[in-house]
Amino acid sequence: MADKDLLAGDLGETRQFATFHVGDLFFGIEAIRVQEVIRHQEMTPIPLAPPAIQGLINLRGQIVTAVDTRRMLALPPPAVGKRPMNIIIKAEDGAVSLLVDEIGDVLEVPLNSFAPVPDNVPAPQRDLVAGVYKLRHQLMLALDSERLLENACH
Repeated sequence: MADKDLLAGDLGETRQFATFHVGDLFFGIEAIRVQEVIRHQEMTPIPLAPPAIQGLINLRGQIVTAVDTRRMLALPPPAVGKRPMNIIIKAEDGAVSLLVDEIGDVLEVPLNSFAPVPDNVPAPQRDLVAGVYKLRHQLMLALDSERLLENACH
């Protein structure tokens, strides 16, 4: 836990988040939902899949659907040659990979630093964020992974 990222004062009740970057945005997803984090994996495209479904990856014999998080957040594609990382999350129907730009740390954040999503967050991003946590040096957007997965299939 990086002390510099936490708010000053007593932590009180906390929650752990696995953090990551997509574009210039800093996100967290509850660590309990994360199965593992892995480097870029080769993907098999799925014909006629929704646009946000990038393809399938083979994770030690387990077939995992890869979701393009940038596309879900209405962000431009990454720079040519930049390969995404995979955050494998536990979903209702099995594991799903969220393709992200960069993996962060696991942070323990105080629950009392939670706030609603600010009005200035663009609609495609606001729809996928449960709220924000105010850290000392930045805001962490708490990704609503269930909503993201629901929207990815449409």
